[in-house]
Amino acid sequence: MMRGKWLVGTVAAVALAAGVGSARQAQPAPQPSPQPAPATGAQRGNPLLTETQALFDGLVQSNKMPGIVGAFGIGDLPTQFVSAGKIADGANAPAAGPDSLWRIYSMTKPITGIAAMLLVEDGKISLDDPVSKYIPGFANMRVLTSPDTSLDSVPAKNPILIRNLLTHTAGLGYNISAKGPLLKEYERLGVLPAQVNTQLEAKARTTRPATLAEFANRVASVPLIAEPGTKWVYSIGLDVMGAVIEKASGMPFDRFVQTRLLDPLGMTSTYWSVPASEMGRLSTNYVFVGDNRTPIDPGATSVYLQPPSFPYGGAGLVSSARDYDRFLHMLSNGGTLDGKQVMKQETAALAMSNLLPAGVAFGGIGGGTGGAMSAKMGFGAGGSVYLEDAPNGGPSKGTYGWGGAAGTIAWVDPARKMRGTVMVQYFPAEKWGLRQSIPVALARDTMRMRAK
Repeated sequence: MMRGKWLVGTVAAVALAAGVGSARQAQPAPQPSPQPAPATGAQRGNPLLTETQALFDGLVQSNKMPGIVGAFGIGDLPTQFVSAGKIADGANAPAAGPDSLWRIYSMTKPITGIAAMLLVEDGKISLDDPVSKYIPGFANMRVLTSPDTSLDSVPAKNPILIRNLLTHTAGLGYNISAKGPLLKEYERLGVLPAQVNTQLEAKARTTRPATLAEFANRVASVPLIAEPGTKWVYSIGLDVMGAVIEKASGMPFDRFVQTRLLDPLGMTSTYWSVPASEMGRLSTNYVFVGDNRTPIDPGATSVYLQPPSFPYGGAGLVSSARDYDRFLHMLSNGGTLDGKQVMKQETAALAMSNLLPAGVAFGGIGGGTGGAMSAKMGFGAGGSVYLEDAPNGGPSKGTYGWGGAAGTIAWVDPARKMRGTVMVQYFPAEKWGLRQSIPVALARDTMRMRAK
């Protein structure tokens, strides 16, 4: 059975600035999702996952969202796609489908993490290398004594390691969660590695550095919020990891990802900036104020149609359900897809194992951005990892995944060779509690198929 919560770890919402509200404020409690309506013979959509299809249809029919797409797989059986609605409000908006494009925000982090693990496999970097080996500015870090109220600091005792960047234990902060003087310092230096829309992007570019290397150097100039290797704090670590990948590989970060992951996996609909020719597939992103949604980044004028300042390893990609499923399928298969080895089986297993430093626990993130954990969890290369089986048929030990600020979800359960991707597009991510309702519907579909 596939029951319980399959994924904990949808990221903190991107800072939405004036008129939208602050990501630092508490997010609304998740709203109850509509229960799946009984499937009928005349119902369109996926004929196997009828309960899941009915749930998706109900979400759209009750106007919770314009559209939703899921991609679910077991082993090498054909991926099952479930779609409902459109990629935007409006009568002429295209239908949502497996090849529609969605801003995946922090679902970029596992891709960056796996890219880093390819360099570990190559012998170019080691998990316990100091970051200063590649970016000298990180050699003499300082740690804030009162992170929320002051920039007063003392010398760090420990170096920041590659492991720390991958697992959010470097002591780095995030502009979406930093407070007081630290937040002002991030904003002053343009340490803002994400895009929301063209209006906010114009403002961000007045201070944001133009290269990944300069971004990393500016990050290194800011005191840390915790001693490296001692505490899990959601961070810009994967963005800095992109700079390390660039230096260690000898090629631009985005080219490395393209060459070593996207091209071998046939991920032809995953972009740092969406080509004009593909604009018609790009969804509109929305923001909810109460139960009312407003477009915040329309597909036709999206900020993702222009190149970013540099590729954001923590939140920069747009992808499709079909493409992201191929990434997860490779991980489920231990590094191989369609007979092509992308990474060694032991590398994939290491990436999806608990890489946290000894004595550090992953405590999850707030209810509005991550939810309660259903079992003990750790953290791997850019994503959370279950350290034990969740109760009631939930995720198996070893389930790895993460989510995005605009509601997207991804997980892979290597023990069962199961995987799932869910694409929606709105802030806040947890508005409708999809991480609770979708597994229930999938469980009903699975039980029904097994009963036949």
